Amino acid sequence: MARWRVGILGATGLVGQHLVARLAAHPWFELRAVGASEARRGQTYGQAVSWQLDGAPPPAAARLALAPCEPGAFEDCQIVFSALAREVALEVEPAFAAAGFAVVSNSAALRDDPDVPLLVPEVNGAHLALLERQRPRWPGCVVTNPNCSTVGLVLSLAPLAARFGVRRAFVATMQAVSGAGLGGPSALELLDNVLPWIPGEEEKIERETRKILGTLGAGGVEPASLELAAHCHRVPVRDGHLEAVSVELDRPASPEEALEAWRAYIPPESVRRLPSAPERTLQVRLEPDRPQPRRDRDSGGGMTVVIGRVRSCPLFTLRYVLLVHNTIRGAAGAALLNAELLAASGLLERHGRP
Repeated sequence: MARWRVGILGATGLVGQHLVARLAAHPWFELRAVGASEARRGQTYGQAVSWQLDGAPPPAAARLALAPCEPGAFEDCQIVFSALAREVALEVEPAFAAAGFAVVSNSAALRDDPDVPLLVPEVNGAHLALLERQRPRWPGCVVTNPNCSTVGLVLSLAPLAARFGVRRAFVATMQAVSGAGLGGPSALELLDNVLPWIPGEEEKIERETRKILGTLGAGGVEPASLELAAHCHRVPVRDGHLEAVSVELDRPASPEEALEAWRAYIPPESVRRLPSAPERTLQVRLEPDRPQPRRDRDSGGGMTVVIGRVRSCPLFTLRYVLLVHNTIRGAAGAALLNAELLAASGLLERHGRP
Protein backbone atom coordinates (compact mmCIF):
# COMPACT_ATOMS: atom_id res chain seq x y z
CA MET A 1 0.00 0.00 0.00
CA ALA A 2 1.28 3.48 -0.85
CA ARG A 3 1.99 5.62 2.21
CA TRP A 4 -0.54 8.31 3.06
CA ARG A 5 0.62 11.79 4.06
CA VAL A 6 -0.83 12.78 7.44
CA GLY A 7 -0.87 15.69 9.86
CA ILE A 8 -1.88 16.14 13.49
CA LEU A 9 -4.00 18.98 14.87
CA GLY A 10 -3.29 19.57 18.55
CA ALA A 11 0.00 17.69 18.31
CA THR A 12 1.52 19.00 21.56
CA GLY A 13 -1.23 17.64 23.83
CA LEU A 14 -1.10 14.21 25.44
CA VAL A 15 -3.16 12.43 22.76
CA GLY A 16 -1.21 14.29 20.09
CA GLN A 17 2.04 13.01 21.61
CA HIS A 18 0.79 9.43 21.51
CA LEU A 19 -0.14 9.93 17.84
CA VAL A 20 3.32 11.31 17.07
CA ALA A 21 4.95 8.34 18.80
CA ARG A 22 2.79 5.73 17.08
CA LEU A 23 3.22 7.30 13.64
CA ALA A 24 7.02 7.26 13.86
CA ALA A 25 7.29 3.73 12.47
CA HIS A 26 3.84 3.34 10.91
CA PRO A 27 3.90 1.27 7.69
CA TRP A 28 1.05 3.13 5.97
CA PHE A 29 1.19 6.72 7.23
CA GLU A 30 3.92 9.34 7.03
CA LEU A 31 3.76 12.34 9.37
CA ARG A 32 4.23 15.54 7.36
CA ALA A 33 2.74 18.33 9.52
CA VAL A 34 1.97 19.14 13.15
CA GLY A 35 -0.35 21.90 14.30
CA ALA A 36 -0.77 23.71 17.60
CA SER A 37 -1.93 27.05 18.97
CA GLU A 38 -0.85 30.39 17.55
CA ALA A 39 1.27 31.02 20.65
CA ARG A 40 3.75 28.33 19.53
CA ARG A 41 4.07 29.48 15.91
CA GLY A 42 7.69 29.63 14.73
CA GLN A 43 8.87 26.84 17.00
CA THR A 44 9.71 23.30 16.03
CA TYR A 45 7.75 20.47 17.56
CA GLY A 46 10.76 19.47 19.64
CA GLN A 47 11.07 22.98 21.03
CA ALA A 48 7.39 23.44 21.82
CA VAL A 49 6.27 20.08 23.21
CA SER A 50 6.43 19.16 26.89
CA TRP A 51 7.04 15.49 26.14
CA GLN A 52 5.29 13.21 28.64
CA LEU A 53 6.04 9.79 27.13
CA ASP A 54 9.12 7.67 27.65
CA GLY A 55 12.27 8.81 25.91
CA ALA A 56 12.27 11.81 23.57
CA PRO A 57 10.08 12.86 20.63
CA PRO A 58 10.90 10.97 17.40
CA PRO A 59 13.67 12.97 15.66
CA ALA A 60 11.79 13.44 12.38
CA ALA A 61 8.75 14.82 14.23
CA ALA A 62 10.88 16.99 16.50
CA ARG A 63 12.27 18.80 13.44
CA LEU A 64 8.85 19.70 12.02
CA ALA A 65 7.84 23.35 12.28
CA LEU A 66 4.58 23.88 14.13
CA ALA A 67 1.83 25.08 11.84
CA PRO A 68 -1.43 26.90 12.61
CA CYS A 69 -4.48 24.63 12.62
CA GLU A 70 -5.68 25.94 9.26
CA PRO A 71 -6.22 23.94 6.05
CA GLY A 72 -3.72 26.01 4.09
CA ALA A 73 -0.92 25.00 6.45
CA PHE A 74 -1.59 21.28 5.81
CA GLU A 75 -1.63 21.29 2.00
CA ASP A 76 0.93 18.46 1.90
CA CYS A 77 -1.40 16.15 3.86
CA GLN A 78 -4.25 13.87 2.84
CA ILE A 79 -5.40 12.84 6.32
CA VAL A 80 -5.45 14.95 9.47
CA PHE A 81 -5.79 13.50 12.95
CA SER A 82 -7.56 15.84 15.33
CA ALA A 83 -6.60 15.86 19.00
CA LEU A 84 -8.16 19.28 19.56
CA ALA A 85 -10.33 20.39 22.45
CA ARG A 86 -14.05 20.21 21.65
CA GLU A 87 -14.59 23.98 21.48
CA VAL A 88 -11.79 24.44 18.95
CA ALA A 89 -12.64 21.30 16.97
CA LEU A 90 -16.22 22.44 16.40
CA GLU A 91 -14.89 25.08 14.03
CA VAL A 92 -11.64 23.59 12.80
CA GLU A 93 -12.71 20.06 11.83
CA PRO A 94 -15.53 21.13 9.45
CA ALA A 95 -13.14 23.63 7.86
CA PHE A 96 -10.66 20.86 7.06
CA ALA A 97 -13.42 18.58 5.73
CA ALA A 98 -14.65 21.45 3.54
CA ALA A 99 -11.11 21.77 2.18
CA GLY A 100 -11.18 18.11 1.13
CA PHE A 101 -9.24 16.48 3.97
CA ALA A 102 -10.17 13.19 5.62
CA VAL A 103 -10.48 14.19 9.28
CA VAL A 104 -9.99 11.40 11.81
CA SER A 105 -10.97 12.89 15.13
CA ASN A 106 -10.48 12.01 18.77
CA SER A 107 -12.49 15.09 19.76
CA ALA A 108 -16.05 14.98 21.09
CA ALA A 109 -17.07 17.86 18.79
CA LEU A 110 -18.86 15.91 16.03
CA ARG A 111 -19.53 12.53 17.67
CA ASP A 112 -23.24 13.26 17.92
CA ASP A 113 -23.58 14.49 14.34
CA PRO A 114 -26.01 12.05 12.64
CA ASP A 115 -23.90 12.01 9.47
CA VAL A 116 -20.59 11.27 11.23
CA PRO A 117 -19.56 7.68 12.04
CA LEU A 118 -18.73 7.09 15.71
CA LEU A 119 -16.46 4.20 14.97
CA VAL A 120 -15.11 1.16 16.79
CA PRO A 121 -13.93 -0.86 13.76
CA GLU A 122 -14.39 -4.28 15.38
CA VAL A 123 -18.02 -3.47 16.22
CA ASN A 124 -19.57 -1.07 13.68
CA GLY A 125 -17.30 -0.75 10.67
CA ALA A 126 -20.44 -0.79 8.49
CA HIS A 127 -21.27 2.69 9.84
CA LEU A 128 -18.64 4.07 7.44
CA ALA A 129 -21.49 4.08 4.94
CA LEU A 130 -22.53 7.32 6.67
CA LEU A 131 -19.75 9.06 4.74
CA GLU A 132 -22.06 9.22 1.73
CA ARG A 133 -24.42 11.38 3.79
CA GLN A 134 -21.58 13.88 4.26
CA ARG A 135 -21.05 14.40 0.52
CA PRO A 136 -23.48 17.35 0.20
CA ARG A 137 -21.73 19.12 3.10
CA TRP A 138 -18.05 18.88 2.13
CA PRO A 139 -15.74 17.04 -0.30
CA GLY A 140 -13.69 15.51 2.53
CA CYS A 141 -15.02 13.50 5.45
CA VAL A 142 -15.04 13.27 9.25
CA VAL A 143 -14.77 10.05 11.25
CA THR A 144 -14.64 10.03 15.05
CA ASN A 145 -13.69 7.59 17.77
CA PRO A 146 -15.69 7.52 21.01
CA ASN A 147 -14.91 8.51 24.56
CA CYS A 148 -12.02 6.56 26.11
CA SER A 149 -14.31 4.72 28.55
CA THR A 150 -16.97 4.04 25.92
CA VAL A 151 -14.51 2.07 23.76
CA GLY A 152 -13.82 -0.52 26.45
CA LEU A 153 -17.47 -0.83 27.42
CA VAL A 154 -18.66 -1.29 23.83
CA LEU A 155 -16.02 -3.90 23.03
CA SER A 156 -17.08 -5.90 26.08
CA LEU A 157 -20.81 -5.61 25.34
CA ALA A 158 -20.72 -6.38 21.61
CA PRO A 159 -20.07 -10.15 21.92
CA LEU A 160 -22.74 -10.42 24.64
CA ALA A 161 -25.24 -8.49 22.50
CA ALA A 162 -24.57 -10.72 19.50
CA ARG A 163 -25.01 -13.97 21.42
CA PHE A 164 -27.53 -13.19 24.18
CA GLY A 165 -28.93 -9.70 23.54
CA VAL A 166 -28.31 -6.84 25.97
CA ARG A 167 -31.23 -5.14 27.69
CA ARG A 168 -29.61 -2.75 30.15
CA ALA A 169 -26.30 -2.09 31.89
CA PHE A 170 -24.77 -0.21 34.76
CA VAL A 171 -21.14 0.92 34.69
CA ALA A 172 -18.97 2.61 37.32
CA THR A 173 -15.67 3.89 35.93
CA MET A 174 -12.39 4.55 37.73
CA GLN A 175 -10.61 6.75 35.22
CA ALA A 176 -6.90 7.52 35.05
CA VAL A 177 -5.66 11.09 35.33
CA SER A 178 -4.19 11.02 31.81
CA GLY A 179 -7.75 10.94 30.51
CA ALA A 180 -8.05 14.60 31.49
CA GLY A 181 -5.06 15.61 29.33
CA LEU A 182 -2.17 17.86 30.29
CA GLY A 183 -4.55 20.32 31.95
CA GLY A 184 -6.15 17.69 34.20
CA PRO A 185 -6.31 17.55 38.01
CA SER A 186 -3.14 18.35 39.92
CA ALA A 187 -1.34 15.84 42.12
CA LEU A 188 -2.57 17.77 45.14
CA GLU A 189 -6.18 17.28 44.05
CA LEU A 190 -5.79 13.53 43.50
CA LEU A 191 -3.31 12.48 46.18
CA ASP A 192 -5.22 10.49 48.82
CA ASN A 193 -8.40 11.30 46.93
CA VAL A 194 -10.97 10.31 44.30
CA LEU A 195 -12.95 12.86 42.28
CA PRO A 196 -16.54 11.59 41.87
CA TRP A 197 -17.43 13.85 38.94
CA ILE A 198 -15.99 14.21 35.44
CA PRO A 199 -17.98 16.87 33.58
CA GLY A 200 -20.03 15.45 30.71
CA GLU A 201 -18.44 12.01 30.93
CA GLU A 202 -21.44 10.00 32.08
CA GLU A 203 -23.67 11.48 29.39
CA LYS A 204 -21.07 10.71 26.71
CA ILE A 205 -20.81 7.05 27.70
CA GLU A 206 -24.57 6.59 27.77
CA ARG A 207 -25.19 8.37 24.47
CA GLU A 208 -22.20 7.07 22.51
CA THR A 209 -22.69 3.42 23.46
CA ARG A 210 -26.21 3.47 22.03
CA LYS A 211 -25.02 5.03 18.77
CA ILE A 212 -22.17 2.56 18.26
CA LEU A 213 -24.36 -0.47 18.98
CA GLY A 214 -27.18 1.01 16.90
CA THR A 215 -28.50 -0.16 13.54
CA LEU A 216 -27.60 1.61 10.30
CA GLY A 217 -30.59 2.26 8.05
CA ALA A 218 -31.56 4.51 5.18
CA GLY A 219 -32.14 7.40 7.57
CA GLY A 220 -28.85 6.98 9.46
CA VAL A 221 -28.12 5.18 12.72
CA GLU A 222 -31.03 4.10 14.90
CA PRO A 223 -29.57 4.00 18.44
CA ALA A 224 -29.70 0.71 20.30
CA SER A 225 -32.55 0.37 22.81
CA LEU A 226 -30.06 -0.50 25.55
CA GLU A 227 -30.75 1.22 28.87
CA LEU A 228 -27.50 2.41 30.41
CA ALA A 229 -26.46 4.23 33.59
CA ALA A 230 -22.88 5.43 34.13
CA HIS A 231 -21.05 6.76 37.20
CA CYS A 232 -17.60 8.24 36.50
CA HIS A 233 -14.70 8.86 38.88
CA ARG A 234 -11.17 10.24 38.47
CA VAL A 235 -8.61 8.19 40.41
CA PRO A 236 -4.85 8.60 41.11
CA VAL A 237 -3.70 6.23 38.33
CA ARG A 238 -1.53 7.40 35.42
CA ASP A 239 -3.02 5.31 32.57
CA GLY A 240 -5.81 2.76 32.33
CA HIS A 241 -9.55 3.12 32.93
CA LEU A 242 -11.06 0.40 35.11
CA GLU A 243 -14.81 -0.18 34.71
CA ALA A 244 -17.16 -2.24 36.88
CA VAL A 245 -20.12 -3.41 34.79
CA SER A 246 -23.41 -5.11 35.59
CA VAL A 247 -25.45 -6.18 32.57
CA GLU A 248 -28.93 -7.62 32.06
CA LEU A 249 -29.17 -9.90 29.04
CA ASP A 250 -32.23 -10.74 26.96
CA ARG A 251 -31.83 -14.40 27.79
CA PRO A 252 -30.03 -16.13 30.68
CA ALA A 253 -26.31 -16.76 30.49
CA SER A 254 -23.88 -18.13 33.02
CA PRO A 255 -20.45 -16.60 33.67
CA GLU A 256 -18.95 -19.56 31.82
CA GLU A 257 -21.09 -18.85 28.76
CA ALA A 258 -20.07 -15.17 28.83
CA LEU A 259 -16.40 -16.15 29.07
CA GLU A 260 -16.84 -18.41 26.06
CA ALA A 261 -18.49 -15.58 24.09
CA TRP A 262 -15.59 -13.23 24.78
CA ARG A 263 -12.94 -15.86 24.05
CA ALA A 264 -14.64 -16.82 20.79
CA TYR A 265 -14.99 -13.24 19.60
CA ILE A 266 -13.09 -12.63 16.36
CA PRO A 267 -13.18 -9.21 14.65
CA PRO A 268 -13.91 -9.02 10.92
CA GLU A 269 -11.02 -9.93 8.64
CA SER A 270 -10.97 -6.33 7.36
CA VAL A 271 -9.99 -5.22 10.86
CA ARG A 272 -7.67 -8.08 11.85
CA ARG A 273 -5.19 -7.22 9.08
CA LEU A 274 -4.84 -3.55 10.02
CA PRO A 275 -1.42 -2.51 11.39
CA SER A 276 -2.77 -1.22 14.73
CA ALA A 277 -5.10 -4.17 15.37
CA PRO A 278 -3.94 -6.30 18.31
CA GLU A 279 -3.63 -10.05 18.11
CA ARG A 280 -6.47 -10.27 20.62
CA THR A 281 -9.14 -7.58 20.87
CA LEU A 282 -10.37 -9.03 24.17
CA GLN A 283 -8.36 -10.85 26.82
CA VAL A 284 -9.97 -12.71 29.71
CA ARG A 285 -8.19 -13.00 33.07
CA LEU A 286 -9.35 -15.62 35.57
CA GLU A 287 -7.35 -14.40 38.59
CA PRO A 288 -9.66 -12.92 41.25
CA ASP A 289 -7.68 -9.65 41.41
CA ARG A 290 -7.28 -8.85 37.71
CA PRO A 291 -7.34 -6.74 35.61
CA GLN A 292 -5.22 -4.04 37.23
CA PRO A 293 -4.15 -0.82 35.47
CA ARG A 294 -0.43 -1.04 36.22
CA ARG A 295 -0.18 -4.72 35.29
CA ASP A 296 -2.61 -5.07 32.39
CA ARG A 297 -2.99 -1.74 30.56
CA ASP A 298 -0.24 -2.49 28.00
CA SER A 299 -1.81 -5.77 26.83
CA GLY A 300 -1.72 -5.95 23.06
CA GLY A 301 0.42 -2.82 22.94
CA GLY A 302 -2.33 -0.98 24.78
CA MET A 303 -4.98 -1.97 22.21
CA THR A 304 -6.44 -5.02 23.99
CA VAL A 305 -9.39 -4.69 26.40
CA VAL A 306 -8.87 -6.93 29.43
CA ILE A 307 -11.89 -8.50 31.18
CA GLY A 308 -11.97 -10.22 34.58
CA ARG A 309 -13.95 -10.90 37.77
CA VAL A 310 -16.82 -12.38 35.75
CA ARG A 311 -19.64 -13.60 37.97
CA SER A 312 -23.41 -13.73 38.33
CA CYS A 313 -25.19 -10.55 39.36
CA PRO A 314 -27.95 -10.61 42.01
CA LEU A 315 -29.70 -7.66 40.33
CA PHE A 316 -28.99 -8.20 36.63
CA THR A 317 -27.53 -11.20 34.77
CA LEU A 318 -23.75 -10.77 34.93
CA ARG A 319 -21.15 -8.50 36.47
CA TYR A 320 -17.52 -8.08 35.48
CA VAL A 321 -14.57 -5.68 35.45
CA LEU A 322 -12.81 -4.41 32.34
CA LEU A 323 -9.66 -2.39 31.73
CA VAL A 324 -8.97 -0.16 28.72
CA HIS A 325 -5.79 1.85 28.08
CA ASN A 326 -7.40 5.25 27.74
CA THR A 327 -4.74 7.17 25.81
CA ILE A 328 -4.05 4.30 23.38
CA ARG A 329 -7.12 2.07 22.79
CA GLY A 330 -9.34 4.92 23.95
CA ALA A 331 -7.68 7.71 21.97
CA ALA A 332 -4.57 7.72 19.76
CA GLY A 333 -4.61 4.02 18.89
CA ALA A 334 -8.35 4.15 18.22
CA ALA A 335 -7.93 7.05 15.79
CA LEU A 336 -5.11 5.25 13.98
CA LEU A 337 -7.21 2.10 13.66
CA ASN A 338 -10.07 4.17 12.21
CA ALA A 339 -7.76 5.80 9.66
CA GLU A 340 -6.33 2.41 8.69
CA LEU A 341 -9.83 1.05 8.09
CA LEU A 342 -10.61 4.08 5.92
CA ALA A 343 -7.46 3.46 3.88
CA ALA A 344 -7.94 -0.30 3.57
CA SER A 345 -11.59 0.13 2.55
CA GLY A 346 -10.66 2.38 -0.38
CA LEU A 347 -12.80 5.18 1.04
CA LEU A 348 -10.02 7.76 1.15
CA GLU A 349 -9.96 7.89 -2.66
CA ARG A 350 -13.62 8.96 -2.67
CA HIS A 351 -13.75 11.06 0.49
CA GLY A 352 -10.27 12.58 0.72
CA ARG A 353 -7.53 14.43 -1.09
CA PRO A 354 -5.40 12.86 -3.84
